[in-house]
Amino acid sequence: MSFGSMRKGKPPAALDSTSGSPTNVRWHLFVLLLLVGTLSYIDRISLSVGMPLIAEEFDLDPAVQGILLSSFFWTYAAFQVPGGWLADRIGPRKVLTIAVSLWSFFQLLTGLAANMWMMLMARLGLGAAEAPQYPTGAKLSALWLPEKDRARGAVLMDSSSTLGAAVGSLVVAGLISLLGGWRESFVVVAVVTAGAGWVIWRFIRNTPREHPRANEAEIAYVEGEHAIEDERDAELTTSTKSAAHFLKFRTFWFMGIGFMAANMLFYGLLTFGPLYLFQERGLDIGGLAGASFAIYFSGFVGENVAGWIAQRWRRAGGSANLVMRTLIGVSALIATAAILAVAFVSDTTVAVVLLAATLFFGRFLGLYWSLPGTLTIRSRAGVLGGMMNLFSNIGGIIIPIITGFVVSATGSYFTGLIIFAGCGLVYLACSLAIDYSKKLPLV
Repeated sequence: MSFGSMRKGKPPAALDSTSGSPTNVRWHLFVLLLLVGTLSYIDRISLSVGMPLIAEEFDLDPAVQGILLSSFFWTYAAFQVPGGWLADRIGPRKVLTIAVSLWSFFQLLTGLAANMWMMLMARLGLGAAEAPQYPTGAKLSALWLPEKDRARGAVLMDSSSTLGAAVGSLVVAGLISLLGGWRESFVVVAVVTAGAGWVIWRFIRNTPREHPRANEAEIAYVEGEHAIEDERDAELTTSTKSAAHFLKFRTFWFMGIGFMAANMLFYGLLTFGPLYLFQERGLDIGGLAGASFAIYFSGFVGENVAGWIAQRWRRAGGSANLVMRTLIGVSALIATAAILAVAFVSDTTVAVVLLAATLFFGRFLGLYWSLPGTLTIRSRAGVLGGMMNLFSNIGGIIIPIITGFVVSATGSYFTGLIIFAGCGLVYLACSLAIDYSKKLPLV
């Protein structure tokens, strides 16, 4: 049965029965968010993979390359909170549909750029267009998932970053080799992305009750769990405080700074990782694509392992503090040690293995995306997700610029890798300081 043949509301099978096994539309929705996020990161990493050729064509030194790689995050950070606010106000379905349509347009403009300044403007547009993606996902997590399932949903959505980086490394490098230039690869990626907005509009709904494929058992399960949460948090639900009230609480600051530090490590590798392998380790485009895929795909696997463990542990009765502090604490320590070791090894294969280990354990940070739906009420989850991701992308602005200037000044990546390790330590300390068991007060 096609979507077009369904009337708004329930399909006949769902209307005829209020019992039986729940459908799994909620998980199908999060798989779609994974795929959409993967496209967004293919769009993002295309600049990093193509940068050796772009830098040669536009005659860019490492410092200017860092500014160009950072520019996406300027507008991406600025539009995080507005994106979350819009998701809370008009619903995630509309916001995400418009956002995806716009970012395919700006990806196309990037491929058509005649000089560095035109490319800079296109990247600023891409950053603004992609900004609502994760706050919208956090809102959908709060609306579609019970609290005990949000860690799994969070990492399924967030792991698109490493899957997109992994697939994008192969796809963009392959398109460059096949089509003979970086511009053509950008245009192809933009065209593929263009259809995603239509898919989102057709499949995503703001709540289970609005979705034509969710049966009554699934609706009852989700709404029943939400009712329990609402009863527990009744005092918060009636609050009229603004989201700025979050700023009064240390858990918010530890969450924001911890997420920023973790993503500085990730964005450092996302933006300069391909250049590091190309310039410092001497890999060609083919070797760069293979190594980048291995590194980023390790992050995708690690993040989903984290979600699987967290969900099973929580369902088995593990407290939020025990589960989150253990998983994030141990993984952050290993990731920090691995990236530090990269600075001191001479063998390229060992360096690639260590970088893969860094992202496998470093991407446990995806568990943070369960926090907007856990630490506040559902009506504020979008804006809290936007505020959290604002911190992340302030880090995304800073780290490519710092890395670019450090490489330009020193002629090597050694100091940059030490800085990445320092970010890992800040991530570890902040994550251990968060109280994952209490909602942020709004009264």
